[in-house]
Amino acid sequence: MTLSISRLATATVLGMLASSPASATDLFGSGPLDLQAGGMVLVTPKYEGSKEYEVFGVPLVAPAGSGEAGFIQFRGPEDLRFRVINWNGFEAGPLTGWRFDRDEDDADRLEGLGDVDGGIVLGGYAAYQFGLFKPFVSYSNQVTGDDTGGLLRFGAEAPLNWGNVRMTGIVGATWADDDYMDAFFSVNAAQAIRSGVLDQYDADSGIKDIYFGLNADVPLTDVWSLKLTGQYSRLLGDAADSPIVETENQFFGGIGLTYRFTIDR
Repeated sequence: MTLSISRLATATVLGMLASSPASATDLFGSGPLDLQAGGMVLVTPKYEGSKEYEVFGVPLVAPAGSGEAGFIQFRGPEDLRFRVINWNGFEAGPLTGWRFDRDEDDADRLEGLGDVDGGIVLGGYAAYQFGLFKPFVSYSNQVTGDDTGGLLRFGAEAPLNWGNVRMTGIVGATWADDDYMDAFFSVNAAQAIRSGVLDQYDADSGIKDIYFGLNADVPLTDVWSLKLTGQYSRLLGDAADSPIVETENQFFGGIGLTYRFTIDR
């Protein structure tokens, strides 16, 4: 199984950030800095709509975090949030991340479609703590690489702690604009001719998926922790009907182990 250089580099960066939230004081203060280091093994579809999966490992180095009051919030490859407003349960701020590429050699079904370059995404988010539940909305748009448009995500998350195991459950949906749907789900006339097996298909903007996820941080000792993440999403509408889609059911998972230590500064 091969992994593109851009995806490996992206996974490495994300592995450095996929941690418990870190506070601004932890990152920029003058006192001791708590860090965690380790690694994760991730399982992800080869491309959006693929029935085949790839497995790869990434290093993980990050601030050890300070709970849900933190400044940095990681919610996915395209959703690294910076909480700059935090007032009476309302929070908001910019977000960034990376959108993975798609190579036509990822699957036989993609031959003739050409490659779709990934790149940096920028956007923003807002959320409100309503009891145990936190409804949210976020928007991200790719600003480097190919113009693959924007995604609007909305849903809610809630703590699902069990003993000393810290868990967060999330449920939501994703709306994709025309540029995103064209890049990842449409087949134009030239692509259909090059493919020889796919019919021309025009995917319009709309709700492309619903998803359910769970993240868990399991302390094993005072310094060792187990990181678990999993998500199921189901493609809907024009995305699900695309001829490049092998299955509407998409799964993502990861497991990692980290060691916590302190650096004096």
